[in-house]
Amino acid sequence: MIGAKPTRLSPKVLRNLRERTIEFVLFLAALSSVVTTIAIVAILVYESILFFQKVSLWEFLTDTQWTPLFDDKHYGIWPLVSGTLVTTVVALIVAIPLGTIIAIYLSEFAPPLVREIIKPALELLAGIPTVVYGYFALLFVTPLLQVIFPELPGFNMLSAGLVIGTMIIPYVSSLSEDAMRAVPAHLREGSYATGATRLQTALRVVVPASISGISAAYILGISRAVGETMIVAIAAGGQPNLTWNPMEPAATMTAYIVAVSLGDLPHGTLEYETIFAVGLTLVLMTLVFNIIGHFLAKRYREIY
Repeated sequence: MIGAKPTRLSPKVLRNLRERTIEFVLFLAALSSVVTTIAIVAILVYESILFFQKVSLWEFLTDTQWTPLFDDKHYGIWPLVSGTLVTTVVALIVAIPLGTIIAIYLSEFAPPLVREIIKPALELLAGIPTVVYGYFALLFVTPLLQVIFPELPGFNMLSAGLVIGTMIIPYVSSLSEDAMRAVPAHLREGSYATGATRLQTALRVVVPASISGISAAYILGISRAVGETMIVAIAAGGQPNLTWNPMEPAATMTAYIVAVSLGDLPHGTLEYETIFAVGLTLVLMTLVFNIIGHFLAKRYREIY
């Protein structure tokens, strides 16, 4: 009709349209992470199937030598697994006690001003490039350890593990402290009312009440240590060696993947396909740790 005013959407319709648009964008963001994860796993599985068509799974799991790049080829994954586990255990020996102690101090004892200084300073450790940590382990920590252990070689898993542990302290301490601060104040007040000290309250009330969050922090630290690449590639040595002695050099799964990926091996060869078999093994190990963390968090979760 001539002279009619153009129709306008009501404020309610506009609000619903904006909310639907925001919801759709958030859904796409969440979906992208799922699609990326599925694509990574699919590529690893596909390439690993090609590898296991040429190398038996039994040899992969039972052989004690890993020499796919030499004339005498062996495809036993255990030398890489042992290097990964040893460096991870050394890192956890450093990170879990120190991270937990720092979390208890920041949550229960530190004044607000001190907490505002220490916590960001700790989190800065997580922002340092891992290649810097690697050269720190090689050029500072290893010579320092050689003063105590003169027979320690220049490349060893001990210095790499110690520096990895230092690197993951912020992951353990920050998440653990957040879990402890989430414990309701009335639990602390009830403990104080019975005559408990601050340390007794922290150890016997706050820590047990936040154990699900603390265990999740530990699992995250384990996953971060298992997946570390540059520190072990620089400081631990690159030779696969089936040993459980942290004072010896060895290669980890991530270090091997980097070494082969940066080489000149042609795509499609058996040697090149080994990195996908190793990558799939690493993903499965990390998945196991995360499943354990999920069940621990679910089992000990406290609802207030």
